[in-house]
Amino acid sequence: MAQVFKGIALFTPGSDLVYCIDPSKQDRWHINLCIALQEKLGLSEPPHFLVPGYTATIDRWRDPKTGDLRTMAEIYPPVQRYQALLNVMFNTHGLKWQVAQWQEESCSPMVLETYRHQFPQLWQRHDLVMRLDTPQPREQEIAVPSTPTIATSSSSKPFSYVLRMFVSGHNAATEKTLKNLHQVLEQGLGQPYTLKVIDVFKHPEQAELNHVAATPTLVRVYPEPVRKIVGEFEDMDKILQIISANNE
Repeated sequence: MAQVFKGIALFTPGSDLVYCIDPSKQDRWHINLCIALQEKLGLSEPPHFLVPGYTATIDRWRDPKTGDLRTMAEIYPPVQRYQALLNVMFNTHGLKWQVAQWQEESCSPMVLETYRHQFPQLWQRHDLVMRLDTPQPREQEIAVPSTPTIATSSSSKPFSYVLRMFVSGHNAATEKTLKNLHQVLEQGLGQPYTLKVIDVFKHPEQAELNHVAATPTLVRVYPEPVRKIVGEFEDMDKILQIISANNE
């Protein structure tokens, strides 16, 4: 194993595991792992709702001043009991992982339970420990004139959109925007999607990480390229067209 690397592990509620060890430290591995679980377990769409609550990440780098190896390892409470297994996989025997701060908005057990009927495979134990060595090929979109739907890839499997909606508090205007957005996504997107609502007052670091300077802002994280919609959300047909715009 390389001395300098990034490792990411994604667990299921049934204790299955898919992970990667990446010396080049590529990003978007969480999405690749979700797609791998979808294909391996025969899911209807990638289980993005497992992120971040069922994940663990490790970053090992060399200090530029001293040349010493440094390690940052973070694990979320639902999978904290798997530290020994992770240390074996990542060759970090005896390492004590830092428990990540709980994020109720994205890790709520009650919310997660609502997915059980749609994804029963995730709650079953398959004794799966799978390493993913290379990123999955990016899904390609074919634009269809005047129809805001997305074509499938060469394998005829639809991808799942990953969206983040940044708002400033929960008020009447926010509720109206979210209601309208949910309606247009359900009726017009034509593909599976995951929408995460982030309150910048509670999570300013997420706004900074996603380069969000104003609210409301909708970010299409996946498929690439990343797209942002800032300002008023009145013309929902136009919003839908931007979300489903050609990815090339």
